[in-house]
Amino acid sequence: MTTEWRSRTGRIGVLTGAGISTDSGIPDFRGPRGVWTKDPIAELLSTYQNYVSDPDLRKRAWLARRDNPAWQAVPNPAHNALADLERAGRAVTIITQNIDRLHQRAGSSPERVIEIHGNMFDVVCIECDFQTTMAATLERVTAGEPDPACPGCGGILKAATVMFGQQMDRRTMAKAVITAETGDIFLAIGTSLQVEPAASMCAVAVRAGADLIIVNAEPTPYDELATEIIREPIGTAVPRLVAEILAA
Repeated sequence: MTTEWRSRTGRIGVLTGAGISTDSGIPDFRGPRGVWTKDPIAELLSTYQNYVSDPDLRKRAWLARRDNPAWQAVPNPAHNALADLERAGRAVTIITQNIDRLHQRAGSSPERVIEIHGNMFDVVCIECDFQTTMAATLERVTAGEPDPACPGCGGILKAATVMFGQQMDRRTMAKAVITAETGDIFLAIGTSLQVEPAASMCAVAVRAGADLIIVNAEPTPYDELATEIIREPIGTAVPRLVAEILAA
């Protein structure tokens, strides 16, 4: 296994998934103890067509948003290490599948974090341009509106996240592709690499000449493309990798 990639001094692209946030107390989805592994019905909450057509499912979704552990979560050593990489002057851009904004809270510049699946802190209407905060909408839920409607048009409200079956934002995906295409190193951290098009950023990066480093506890569909695969816990692996990159 080569370690020469650590000394590459160009741009660094990073793709992060739910696994990077588990040390912050936010469970992943597909892991052995993942939310969907333990409760397959919970996956329905992330499917757009089901959400739009089923008022009872929306009521459950609002309660899940209210009780999301991300509200109390704080960045862990892996988030902090990636922020340190940027603070040290390296050209690093993070593509995240996560909606928890822990990268930004760790100190990564917001303009350097591409949220391809949106975020949990904003709310949008599916019918009009109305937008508001999640906190304001959850106040309505607490006050007795189990499925709050848009105050502008009466339409369905949802978190500003990209659900299964929903169109990805083209401009956001274009930024992600550029990040993958222009990196010398591409780190895939805590992601099962089973959700497309996010996972395909690994192939884009490799085709463009980047070294792909996968940090994940379980095998992924892109392991065969990787320069290096790391199975150790993310909370120790990422700080170590960052330290080695900066020391090379």
